[in-house]
Amino acid sequence: MDLLFKVSAEAAEDAGIEPGAIDGLLVGPQVGETPQHVPATVAEYFGMQPTMSNVVDLGGASGPGMIWRAAAAIEAGQCDTVLCVLGNHRNPVAPRSPNRNPAREFDTPFGASGANTSYALLMQAHMAEYGCAPEDYALIAAGARENAQLNPMAIFHGQPASVEEVLASPMVASPLHLFEIVMPVAGGEAVIVTTAKRAAKGPHRPIELWGAGEKLTHRAVSQAPSLTSGPLKPSMERAFSQAGLGVKQMDFLSLYDCYTIMVAATIEDAGLCAPGEFGAWLRDNGGMGPLARQPINTHGGQLGFGQPDLAGGMTHVVEAVRQLRGSAEGRQIDNCNTALITGNGATMSEAVALVLGASA
Repeated sequence: MDLLFKVSAEAAEDAGIEPGAIDGLLVGPQVGETPQHVPATVAEYFGMQPTMSNVVDLGGASGPGMIWRAAAAIEAGQCDTVLCVLGNHRNPVAPRSPNRNPAREFDTPFGASGANTSYALLMQAHMAEYGCAPEDYALIAAGARENAQLNPMAIFHGQPASVEEVLASPMVASPLHLFEIVMPVAGGEAVIVTTAKRAAKGPHRPIELWGAGEKLTHRAVSQAPSLTSGPLKPSMERAFSQAGLGVKQMDFLSLYDCYTIMVAATIEDAGLCAPGEFGAWLRDNGGMGPLARQPINTHGGQLGFGQPDLAGGMTHVVEAVRQLRGSAEGRQIDNCNTALITGNGATMSEAVALVLGASA
C-alpha cells in the first residue's frame, strides 16, 4: 500500500494536479490481504473520497485497460480526473485469496501449470506452424536488454545480452530460455487521466487517447481458439479504426512482452508482417532501439526493465507517454507523435490495445 501511495503521489506531482482534485480511482485486484473492497481500502489509505472507483482485473492488460475505462468514466460525467495505479511487493509469501479457477482441475493435472509452460506451448505451436528459428525469438530478448542499457531504472541496466547469450541461458520450458522469460520485480506504476481542459493547463504536452480496443477469448490455454494468434488482433484493429490510423503510422510500439513469443505474435497480429516473418521484420526494422524505423519498448520492456506484477503492463503506458511528450531522457525517439500500446493477460487471453497521440 505504501508503494502504491508513493507512485500515486509522484504521478500527481508530475501532472501538476493537487491530490484533492482526483475524483476517480482504478486499482488492481487483491492488494495485500484485501481480496474484496479493494478501491475502498486504497481510497481510505490515500485519504480519497472518489466519485468513481473500480477494480480492473485483466492480468497484464489491466494497466492499458484502466486508461480507456478512465476516459469513458470522464466522458460519462462521473468524474474529471482518475488515478490509475498498480503495483506489488516481492515478499517471499504474498498473501492471496484461494485460487479455485477451473484450470486447476482440468489443465494443471496434465502439466499445463503456470505461465512458463503455457507460453512454451504457444511458442512450440508458432515454431511448428511457421518454421521460425530460436534465433528469431532471441532477437526480441536481446533487443530488450539493449534498450535496458538506456534506462538506469531497468533491472538489467548494465547487463546486456546478445542473441547467443540468450540462447545459451538455461532452458526453462522448451523452447523458452531463461532470458526469454520476464523477470518479476517489486515496483509500482501510476497514470493520471483527466479532461482535455485540465490537461491543457498542466506542465507537459498533453497526450490524448485516440483509440482503444479490448477482447477476451479464454482463460486456460487449453481453451484458446488459436495457439498462433490472439485477441490482440481484433483489439488493435478496433483501436486503429477509432484513431483513423494504421500500424505503420505508429512512431512508437509499446508492446507487452512477458515472453518473446508474445512480442512475435503481436508484431504479426498487428499486420506489420505476415505470420512467421517477425524475425525478418525485426532485422529490416533495424532492431528495437530508439533509432529503429519503428522503435519497440525503449524502456527495456518487461524483459529488460522487469515486471512489477500487474504494473508490468502499465510500464508500457508510462513509457509511451514519456516518448510522446519528449521526456524519455537518454532514449528519446525523434518526432514521436503516435504510439501503440498493448496489454496481455493470462495466456494470450485478455487483450487491450491503445493508440495514444500527442496533441497539436
